[in-house]
Amino acid sequence: MSAPVPGIDGRAAVVTGAAGGIGSAVARALTAAGARVHRWDRTAGPDVTAVDVTDAEAVAEAWARTEADHGPVDLLVTAAGVMSDDWDLCLAVNATGVRTVLDAALPAMSARGRGSVVVISSNAGATPRAGMAAYAASKAAGTSYARSAGLAVARSGVRVNIVSPGSTETPMTGAMWTAPDARETVLAGEAQQFRLGIPLGRIAEPDDIAGTVVFLASDAARHITLHDLRVDGGATLDM
Repeated sequence: MSAPVPGIDGRAAVVTGAAGGIGSAVARALTAAGARVHRWDRTAGPDVTAVDVTDAEAVAEAWARTEADHGPVDLLVTAAGVMSDDWDLCLAVNATGVRTVLDAALPAMSARGRGSVVVISSNAGATPRAGMAAYAASKAAGTSYARSAGLAVARSGVRVNIVSPGSTETPMTGAMWTAPDARETVLAGEAQQFRLGIPLGRIAEPDDIAGTVVFLASDAARHITLHDLRVDGGATLDM
């Protein structure tokens, strides 16, 4: 069992997309660090509340209900996301979903003068990807909104940061790797797609992302806000 983490221990947290590969890892990591985690996803499940992040009214109601029933929520991680070539779907979940949750959470956090938000984006939000235009654009939009919203509440003591993973072992990315040599291609790169490989020579696991989230959410990162931290094994050369 992990030790309690200052700034997380005893605090209430909301994690969206908590049934997904990264979201569930984040929820476990925050729980191990001492947080009381409320898990949201699009469909209900064991210990998971059904909340559609594309529905602003539903998100606002869920946030108000969570705080009324369980006390102030000081930690938020938005991990809900989709990978698709459907423009409207990507924008609805990856961009509007970030906006609706931040719009519900930040006023309450700002009024209390404390709070830490981590938005799960993607390194594709800053680096062009062939065949992933809709996904990349939606992640760029969510990232930009988070940073601007974070700037607006910074003086109140609320921090908003972004974690941008690269290729990660999740069901969502696994569904893309249908060719026999797909994993090797991701690691080695593909010149025809103008894509570098992964310098560290490994594909991330969800726990790699979750550990980064715990750091940014904790007091160890108390002087970090508006930062976009790439966790991609060097795949984008930190650009």
